[in-house]
Amino acid sequence: MSDWKFSLDKNKVKFWINQVVNIEKKVVARIDYNFVSDDELLEMNKKFLKHNYYTDVLTFSENRGNRLAGDIAISIHRVKENAALIKTTFDQELKRVIIHGILHLCGYNDSTDKEKETMRKRESKYLMIYPV
Repeated sequence: MSDWKFSLDKNKVKFWINQVVNIEKKVVARIDYNFVSDDELLEMNKKFLKHNYYTDVLTFSENRGNRLAGDIAISIHRVKENAALIKTTFDQELKRVIIHGILHLCGYNDSTDKEKETMRKRESKYLMIYPV
């Protein structure tokens, strides 16, 4: 599966997530990421959310008050496809999907147009503070 190869600076990502979570007045207890195939994420979407469609990220919260805990599953195939569609880099789209999952843990939803707009604004804001 050579198309799965990518790298993340785990220290930068961890620092960034902690910055975002701090701004949102939350604390990280535990956040685990799982990078999966489109088909695996589709099956999770069907099983847990009863949605029969592909997605780029699913977030499973186990939060306790302001302490964030949960699992975030990301489809690398979907991230690559979305990056090509919106003409951005894989790295930038992956960061957007990561922060999207974090925002779900922070309590944001994206079911309505208004919620989607709020989510996109937050994603853009937090992408700008990713450490160089």
